[in-house]
Amino acid sequence: MKPIRLTLLRDEFSIHRLPADAQVPAAVFDCPFYSVSRTADEVSIVVPETVKLESTRQEPGWACLKVMGPLDFGLTGILAGISKVLAEEGISIFAISTFDTDYILIKKSVKDQAKMALTAAGYQFMH
Repeated sequence: MKPIRLTLLRDEFSIHRLPADAQVPAAVFDCPFYSVSRTADEVSIVVPETVKLESTRQEPGWACLKVMGPLDFGLTGILAGISKVLAEEGISIFAISTFDTDYILIKKSVKDQAKMALTAAGYQFMH
């Protein structure tokens, strides 16, 4: 298998929690990158930190790694491999998957540590 290529998105992100019945704020849809997940228990929203949302809880200070895709659905272990390397470094993640690829949010305070660990494990960073 070819080495997995990663890139670090330029923006810093916040993760928000809203009540399950909340409407997604219109400002979210103007963002170049956002993620919305709704369950019976909550609405989770990831947006750039520059976007201010009213939420019941908020966790700012995230950097975002993008797995360069598109990835074939037949590939296995991509996210597991990355999360294993980061877990061994004591780095927690917030993962988002799309049709084409995966995004891994890590606290911006550990992004250099994460990049070094992933590079040492054979992942390639694109600039």
